[in-house]
Amino acid sequence: MFEFHIRKAVSLKADLLSGLTVALALVPEAVAFAFVAGVNPLTGLYAAFMVGLITAVLGGRPGMISGATGALAVVMVSLVADHGVEYLFATVVLMGILQTLAGMLRLGKYIRMVPHQVMLGFVNGLAIVIFLAQLKQFQIVLPDGGMAWMSGEALYVMLGLVALAMGIIHFLPRLTGAIPAPLVAILAVTGVVVLLGLETRTVGDMASIAGGLPTFHLPLVPWTWDTLTIIFPYAAILAAIGLIESLLTLTVIDEITDTRGQGNRECIGQGTANVVTGLFGGMGGCAMIGQSMINVNSGGRGRASGISAAIFLLGFILFASEMIEMIPLAALVGVMMMVVLGTFEWSSFRILHKIPRADAFVLILVSGVTVFTDLAVAVVVGVIVSALVYAWGNATRIQAKCARDGLGNKVYSIEGPLFFGSVTAFRDLFDPENDTDDVVVDFRLSRVVDHSGLEAIDTLAERYTRRGKRLHIKHLSPECRDLLRRAKDLVEVNVIEDPVYRVAA
Repeated sequence: MFEFHIRKAVSLKADLLSGLTVALALVPEAVAFAFVAGVNPLTGLYAAFMVGLITAVLGGRPGMISGATGALAVVMVSLVADHGVEYLFATVVLMGILQTLAGMLRLGKYIRMVPHQVMLGFVNGLAIVIFLAQLKQFQIVLPDGGMAWMSGEALYVMLGLVALAMGIIHFLPRLTGAIPAPLVAILAVTGVVVLLGLETRTVGDMASIAGGLPTFHLPLVPWTWDTLTIIFPYAAILAAIGLIESLLTLTVIDEITDTRGQGNRECIGQGTANVVTGLFGGMGGCAMIGQSMINVNSGGRGRASGISAAIFLLGFILFASEMIEMIPLAALVGVMMMVVLGTFEWSSFRILHKIPRADAFVLILVSGVTVFTDLAVAVVVGVIVSALVYAWGNATRIQAKCARDGLGNKVYSIEGPLFFGSVTAFRDLFDPENDTDDVVVDFRLSRVVDHSGLEAIDTLAERYTRRGKRLHIKHLSPECRDLLRRAKDLVEVNVIEDPVYRVAA
């Protein structure tokens, strides 16, 4: 029912209008994430401006929006609380250096190792996280500092405005695509609130966004080994989270737009942006899937969309803070709710009973871990579980077909990969006690994957040698043969008809 109306062509007008829409949505997000990290709201806004601008220029995915994110903010909390904001700035600089090195070492390609079910879980989990974040806007602060859910007229007004924004975003593209529907929704809801004098929370109720230009600020920390030991663990975690979220978002946008971004270039762009941000008093950032989806949905396909979003955001800070502070939060909640509906892979419910149970489990697991911990942990868990499932599946596939050759010798034709998971099953295939004096093991339909496989062959040779029998191995690679000979002098093992392939030792 809810679909994004994606424009295929790059248009400067569409980029500028979508950039304006994204900038309006960035304001409350940046302020909220600054509060989460325990820093001044302008620290979050400056990060959104600088990271968004630099990645839009240097990054590897035109149309993708970057800025201050909650995934990074939750890691920064303890650093700021324990050591202060200056250590945060130093950490962001080091984080950027690590990300740049990752791009230069071309580590971005390893995002290909993330299975599709992990990608689905990542998308669904982030959609749930965005949805839960919007629910906070339906809470009010009590006099004692506690939080309570809205009720009565305030709740009805909030729900009505959110529904109005969502309705405009859903139906307007069917009438015209001349102006982004999310921008129309924000302007319409703001107009309704102002004209009718409705009492509802606005951006200004969160914090003032007025400020000046960011200025160069070298982090005021001791440049010592002790400082490095404090900031490096945080920087490494932040760099990993930032790159994982950015590269996965890049992959999602690639699929939506039917184009291909450059992962390594994105790593360098993100790293450069964070180095600059840390030196200008920003809290750092990475790709934002919610804002990226708003941008793509609004027609933003080129670099101009990200650049204009950053420049509009700076303009709000410098010249239009009072106007932006008038925007009802309900309008932005409506925009983000439509992002949730468009981001969540509803088809995953339809395919759950059609895909292997292990894949369905991984999909649900990654979604849950994303919601309850963070993105980096979820992706790592998903990849590890998927790898273990794959290893277990291959461990059970190794088998042997037994026959006799022209000389009456027993021949074992091995099928399936020989690696750490299948070593036990491989050993159980043989019967040294009752086999002929000469035994042939043919690896034509098998491959030795790792050193555990080599050790299994060594052990098998010893079992036959102790019984005075000879083991002949066919179709084993030269590399495997060399490794076997370095391990021990197995003169009883004759390796013939070698193919060309390599083993991970």
